[in-house]
Amino acid sequence: MTTLTHRNRRAEPVVERREVEDDLGRGALQDEDECDSKDLRLTLMEEILLLGLKDKEGYTSFWNDCISSGLRGGILIELALRGRIHLEPATMRKRKLLDRKVIFKSEAPTGDVLLDEALKHIKATEPPETVQSWIELLTGETWNPMKLHYQLRNVRERLAKNLVEKGILTTEKQNFLLFDMTTHPVTNTTEKQRLVRRVQDSLLDRWVNDVQRMDRRVLAIIVLAHASDVLENALTSLSDEKYEVASSRSRALLDSNPDVEGNKSQACEMIWAVLAAFNKA
Repeated sequence: MTTLTHRNRRAEPVVERREVEDDLGRGALQDEDECDSKDLRLTLMEEILLLGLKDKEGYTSFWNDCISSGLRGGILIELALRGRIHLEPATMRKRKLLDRKVIFKSEAPTGDVLLDEALKHIKATEPPETVQSWIELLTGETWNPMKLHYQLRNVRERLAKNLVEKGILTTEKQNFLLFDMTTHPVTNTTEKQRLVRRVQDSLLDRWVNDVQRMDRRVLAIIVLAHASDVLENALTSLSDEKYEVASSRSRALLDSNPDVEGNKSQACEMIWAVLAAFNKA
């Protein structure tokens, strides 16, 4: 899949948003009023798109062909963290995360159109599909014409519109010789800087040697940013020394065995299942 590249440029500083933890084990969102008082609540997909956007240009790299599937992986993790889906229980025959099916758990509306659309598909599908299959289906990468209706369309544009409504992006038109393209430059750089600092801090000042002790949403962002080939964007503003430390720690985390980590008692299985799916791709 994707890997951190050797550093060869500096990017605009970006970074941390305070965490709103949707928790499988404990259920609902954590103290919404307290979190909303300081920061906007963004979904994992919105955060990954924000990391991938060029601040002034307002679009993702034309060479990035990973972010579409990465965003679909984010949908599965977000639904799991919100308690809407989970993996079927492990058995002696099905211990590997990628062998286990995604099971519908709750149809309570999430308040997000993309999440609710994906949840509707998962609920209606019999027999259930695996994590890897769902990423492919939601991305539209399937050879089965009977399953093309599962594809979520215009995901980046819909996420960008959400971020425009939240005051983080704006909408512009740019001319690229033969065509006009809608772009979404970053206007609220403070919010993006919170997100970037959050990723950086998790790999530096707040680093924990035991990945199971890492905040679940931060862990999910690192996994998804890696899968979407935008993790580098969160680290380029670091000094060379800190960059090397953060890169080394992120590689160690991403090189973990998903089946080992995902089957530990405190793990969020969906995060590790998504990592396993991208590792296999």
